[in-house]
Amino acid sequence: MNDQSLKMEIVTSLSNVQAEVWDALACPEAERGKAPVDPFTTHRFLKALEDSGSVGRGTGWDPCYMMAYEGSRLIGLAPMYLKMHSQGEYIFDHNWAHAYERAGGRYYPKLQIAVPFTPATGRRFLVDPDRAELAMQTLVQGAIQFGLQNNISSLHVTFCTEQERQFAKETQLLQRISQQFRWENRGYANFEEFLSNLSSRKRKNIRKERAQAANFGGTISVLTGAEIQPKHWDAFWIFYQDTGARKWGQPYLTRAFFDIAQATLRDDIALILAERNGQYIAGALNFIGRNALYGRYWGCIENHPFLHFELCYYQAIDFAISLQLGTVEAGAQGEHKLARGYMPSQTYSLHWIADEGFKNAVASYIKAETNAIDEDIEILTSYGPFRKLEMEEQ
Repeated sequence: MNDQSLKMEIVTSLSNVQAEVWDALACPEAERGKAPVDPFTTHRFLKALEDSGSVGRGTGWDPCYMMAYEGSRLIGLAPMYLKMHSQGEYIFDHNWAHAYERAGGRYYPKLQIAVPFTPATGRRFLVDPDRAELAMQTLVQGAIQFGLQNNISSLHVTFCTEQERQFAKETQLLQRISQQFRWENRGYANFEEFLSNLSSRKRKNIRKERAQAANFGGTISVLTGAEIQPKHWDAFWIFYQDTGARKWGQPYLTRAFFDIAQATLRDDIALILAERNGQYIAGALNFIGRNALYGRYWGCIENHPFLHFELCYYQAIDFAISLQLGTVEAGAQGEHKLARGYMPSQTYSLHWIADEGFKNAVASYIKAETNAIDEDIEILTSYGPFRKLEMEEQ
C-alpha cells in the first residue's frame, strides 16, 4: 500500500465497530428495508459468534477483522481470523498442512477470511461499490502484509464470489475450485411444478419419500421471526449436539449462540421442527438471504425413514418457493442430494502462501484437483434427476 491516503486497521472485536458502520458495507440493501443478501456477514451474525464464545480465545478462531480506509473514508472490510487449525472451514487443506510440516515448515497459525463454520458462498471483501477495486486491492495487500510481518504461513479466502475470484487473477492469490450441491428455483409456483421437471422415476421416488416421511406420526412446523421461542432452541440444541459430536467430535457453536440467535437473529432464520407425541424429535436450521435459503444444521433424537430428507431438502424447497428465493444451498458435500434436485456447482477459494517453493507445489496440486472436480461436476450433472424432454415418456 504505497498510497499515503490508504491505511489498514485490524480490529479484534466487533464490540469496537458500530453495527451501522459494518453493515453499511456488509449489507447496504438492509438500509432500504430489504433482507441482507448474505445473512452471515452481517454485524449481528459475526458478533453472535464472538459474543457466544464460538470464536475467540481457546477456539482456534481469533478475530482479526480488517478495515480499509481511504483517508477517513471506510472503503472495505473483511472478516479475517487467525487460525490454529483447519476445523470448521469446509475447504480442506489438511494435506497441505501435513506436507508442509513434514518438510520442516510451520503451517499454523494461518489467516482465514471466511465466515466460521459456514460453507456458503458470499462476499468476503465487503467493499464500497464506488471504490470496489481499490478496496479489494487494499484488503488483499493488507492481509498479505500482515501475514509477512507476523511470520504467518498463508492466507485463505473461502467460499468467495465469482466476481472476487475474477479479481484475484490480477493478484498473488491462487484460485481453487470445489463443489457443493444447490437447488435452483426456475420460477416454480409450487413443489409439484418442480417435480414436473424431473424424470418420471425420480418424481415417483420423491413422492414416495415424502409420503413415508409424513408417516412418522407427528407434525412438521416451519418457524421464523417471532414464531421462534426459547423452547425451540432448547430442543434444537439437543439435536445439534448429537450431530456435532458425530461429525466433528464436538459442536462448533456454543449453547450461548442460540440464546443470542433468539434475541438478534430470528428474522434471518427458518427453523424446521418435527414434533411427535408432544416432543420435538428432529430439526433443521436454515438462514434466509435476500435470494437464497441456506441450510446449515440438522439433528434428531429419533430415526424415521426419510425424515432427514423431508426436513432438510423438501421443506427447504417448499419454503424457498413460497418466498420466491432463487436457490437453496444445502451445505457441504452429500451426493445423495443429487437425486433430490440439488445439482453440483462450483465454489471458489483464494490462497496466498508465503513460501515460494511450497506455493508452487500447491499450485500444481490445485491444477490437477480442478481438472478432477470439473470432470466430477460434468458426470454428476449427467446423472441429475431432471427429465430430458426429447426422450421422456409421460
